[in-house]
Amino acid sequence: MSDKYNVTIGGGDLMSYFSDGNNVCWFLEPELGAAIRRLHGLVGNAVTDDRYIVVGTGSSQLFQALLYAFTTPGGPEPVSVVSSAPYYSDYAEEVSFLRSELYKWEGDAYKFNKKGAYIEVVNSPNNPDGTLREAVVMNRTGNGNGKLIYDFAYYWPQFTAITGAADYDNMLFTLSKCTGHAGSRIGWALVKDKDIAKKMTEYITISSIGVSKESQFRAAKIIEVVCNGIQNVGSVKSENLFEYARNILSKRWQKLRETIQNSEHLILSKYPQEHCLFSGKLTETLSAYAWLESKDDTKDCNEFLRGLKIIGKSGKICGAHQKFARINLMCREEEFNQFIERLSATRGKGIINGH
Repeated sequence: MSDKYNVTIGGGDLMSYFSDGNNVCWFLEPELGAAIRRLHGLVGNAVTDDRYIVVGTGSSQLFQALLYAFTTPGGPEPVSVVSSAPYYSDYAEEVSFLRSELYKWEGDAYKFNKKGAYIEVVNSPNNPDGTLREAVVMNRTGNGNGKLIYDFAYYWPQFTAITGAADYDNMLFTLSKCTGHAGSRIGWALVKDKDIAKKMTEYITISSIGVSKESQFRAAKIIEVVCNGIQNVGSVKSENLFEYARNILSKRWQKLRETIQNSEHLILSKYPQEHCLFSGKLTETLSAYAWLESKDDTKDCNEFLRGLKIIGKSGKICGAHQKFARINLMCREEEFNQFIERLSATRGKGIINGH
C-alpha cells in the first residue's frame, strides 16, 4: 500500500463520543460521510441522494440494526427472516444468536410460504455463488408485507459489472470488500426512511455507543485516496484500485478455470458478461469465492476438498446441497498458489471419498 493511505492521529484527537449532533447518525464522522457519497458517485453503484448514512462496526452490526429497526416494538410472533439459497451462512447465525423474540431465521426464501410480515435479505452479487440476485418472496407468493435488506458488499467493479446505481430503501456496504481493509471494521448503510435510520442509530448507541472514530478517520482517508486514484488526481499515472484488484482476480480465475477444466470430479460456476458502466467494457463476474460442485451428487464436496487439505465452506450451511462447497479466493498470493497446487491433484483421483 502507498504512503498516501497513512494517517496520523494525535493523542488528544477524536476523544468525544459525538461527531455531529445535528446528524441522525450522530457518531458518523462528517469526513467519512462525504467520502462515502463521493465514492458511490464515482463508481456509480448506489444512489446516495435523499439517503441517510448510518455507519457501523462492519455491515454485520448494521444488519442487526436493521433487524431491530424493522421489528421493534415487537408483536405476537417473531418476524420471519429469509434469504434465497445458497445464502451467506452468517445470516442464519446472526439472526439466531441472541434468540430474539423480535425475529427468527426461516431459511430459504424460495421455500417460504407464510403469510404476514417477513424480512428478506438480498445479497447481490451473492455470497457464496457470485450470482446476481433480486427479491424472491414478493415475486413468488405475492406477499407484500415484507421488508427488504439489500446487501451490496460485493457490488464493486473488481467483482462484477456496475450496471446501474442501486436505488433501494435499505442498502448495506462494507469497507472490507470495497478496499480489503477488513480489520478497520467499517460498514455503512444507505437508508431512505428517517425513522429507520433513527432506530438503527438507537441500536448501535445501545450496543456500542457509536463506532470507533479512529477507524472512521482511517476509512475516510482510504476512500479519499481511492477516489483520487479513480479521478487521477495529483498523479500522472492512473492508480485505480478497482482495476488493480480486478486484474488480480482475473488472473486467479483464469488459473482456477484451467485447473478445474481437467478435473474428473469438480465443476466451476460460469457467469454471464455484462456491460460495466464504470469501466465501459464488457465484463464478466469475478466472484470473491469459487462455488465448486461435485460431479457426483452423492458425494460431499467439502469433505473431498478436506481430503486435499483445502479448507472450504460446505454448501449445507448455506442452505444448499452437500455437493457444493465455497472456497475463498481473497487470500494471499502464496496461499492461492498452494490451493491451485492441491486442487490439481483432482485430475488423478479415481473416486471422491474425502481421503
